[in-house]
Amino acid sequence: MNKIERRQDLLRAARTVFAEKGYHEAKIDDIVALARVAKGTFYLYFPDKRSAFAELVQGLFGRLGGAILRVDPAADVEAQIKHNIRAIVAVLLDDAALTSILLSYSAGLDPAFVTQVRSFHHEVKRLLVAALVEGQRLGIVQPGDPKLYATFTIGALKEVLFENAMGEQVRHREQIVTALFDVLRRGVLLSDGAPDAAAPEAPPAAPPAAPPAPSPRRPRAAPESPPTAPPAPSPRRPRAAQAGR
Repeated sequence: MNKIERRQDLLRAARTVFAEKGYHEAKIDDIVALARVAKGTFYLYFPDKRSAFAELVQGLFGRLGGAILRVDPAADVEAQIKHNIRAIVAVLLDDAALTSILLSYSAGLDPAFVTQVRSFHHEVKRLLVAALVEGQRLGIVQPGDPKLYATFTIGALKEVLFENAMGEQVRHREQIVTALFDVLRRGVLLSDGAPDAAAPEAPPAAPPAAPPAPSPRRPRAAPESPPTAPPAPSPRRPRAAQAGR
């Protein structure tokens, strides 16, 4: 086995040990045992386990950069963007062991390790920001803050890939590609309030009920005249004296 093959063999063993035990619990003894080499052989290629991890991260980032194609606005833009998303998802899922380490690191345990992981995140974001800026220049990306767009996109993809890597909710790759593309293309909310064409239409609302017809007006009765006062009694005449008998 030549030096290049031996180096790759050690890196494959390191990736497996990192995935099984986590970066912090992994030991060089574990790596050399899996690679079936002496411990001194490891130090011929790497000064410490962090150096092996850094090389794995750089290799992953290199595959990401090589998977993304420059979008040609004169061709099928949707197909090209889906290709790029599909390529990114494939690179990260094909190396699920390293992806899970990069997405689930604990800050504060090893400052140098955290720096390495954050460097990977920054490089991925820089790559995406450059693509978004180019898309804005070509008129296929809406105006706005490309750094913020990149943060939203990476956050969504990171959580989905983490669920897949941990086996919590495994989704098919094409399902991830389609969902992420739809989020990028339309967003979550519809800006004009129009219903989504793919969503089932709601039944039409019933027309408003007609107001009830007014009840017929009754003719107003003539006001009653006040009751007539009874006639005053006529004065009684004095009775005439009876004639003498």
